[in-house]
Amino acid sequence: MFGKFLVLLCAAALAVGLAAHSSSGAGPKQIYVVRPGDTLWSVAERTYSGDPRQGVWQIEQRNHLGGATITPGEKLVVP
Repeated sequence: MFGKFLVLLCAAALAVGLAAHSSSGAGPKQIYVVRPGDTLWSVAERTYSGDPRQGVWQIEQRNHLGGATITPGEKLVVP
């Protein structure tokens, strides 16, 4: 009895795993075009609702930035 239940449970978990798909709840990527005088901090303050330090870190990670230097006209994926 327990063996049948375990097999049925595994089959159900496999079916759910195969039927699952990624959520589009996060929405499309937001792109920010850097303006003269912008810094990562000012961009994070403008586009991130939480702590700007976390926003700066996320911007650096999403855009594979090696440092804090950004240039006018550069397009950044923002949180």
